[in-house]
Amino acid sequence: MIKVFIAGGTGWAGSALGKGVFNSQNMELVGAMSRKHKGQNLAEILDLGSANIPIYDNIETALNETDFDVLVEYTKPNIAKTNIISALKKGKKVVIGTSGLTETDYTEIEKIANENNTSVLAVGNFAITVVLLQKFSEMAAKYIPNFEIIDYTHEDKIDAPSGTARELAYRLSKVQKPNKFVTEDELIGEKSSRGANLNEVQVHSVRLPGHVISIETIFGLKDEKLSIRHDSGASAEPYVKGGLLAIEKVGTFKGLKRGLDSVMEF
Repeated sequence: MIKVFIAGGTGWAGSALGKGVFNSQNMELVGAMSRKHKGQNLAEILDLGSANIPIYDNIETALNETDFDVLVEYTKPNIAKTNIISALKKGKKVVIGTSGLTETDYTEIEKIANENNTSVLAVGNFAITVVLLQKFSEMAAKYIPNFEIIDYTHEDKIDAPSGTARELAYRLSKVQKPNKFVTEDELIGEKSSRGANLNEVQVHSVRLPGHVISIETIFGLKDEKLSIRHDSGASAEPYVKGGLLAIEKVGTFKGLKRGLDSVMEF
């Protein structure tokens, strides 16, 4: 049995994954982290029967009082890094679902994972259809050197761009850097209107009511264009299957891997 602890276990995505872990035949949900629900029983909150699944408000107490194999990090970017590093230093394996971590953060996380002979699987988005979007976008980027990314989510998402957009920009930049037709110095007007430059890829973030989570890669050539887009619905259910797969696979390597497809067979 893989003993799983979910930081952010009462949140939108964490709750759905918690139910998936609880119902999995080879996993045991042993604890969760939630400042709002400190001291309560996660089983009661998620309607999981008579089980006792304690909720903590900080990772240090959880590490001292609960034995687990895998930390699933599903909190906010301002506390995620602390949770991840603390768990790695205790030799725990970590699956990252939280968005907003930077390339510098991942460099530090990889270093600490290697120093402690453990593993981290960073997944910008657990939906299988997003994995396919990433793969298809990488295929297109081999042949079309002109592309940008648009990231759409609800109006109260505090991190921008999303983790999905950051991961996609990172991956596409490894295929090739897109062409720049007008340099930043040549731009006239509001330079910020061109979006963020991540790994030399332009990324634009839309935050509006009515959107859940969407990601789009736009490619352009003379007289033709290609758009590859993924749209999520209101349910967190699409992320459960990928989350369970990530938990199963994070123990199969050492160090850092990025993207769910890095542990999948195609």
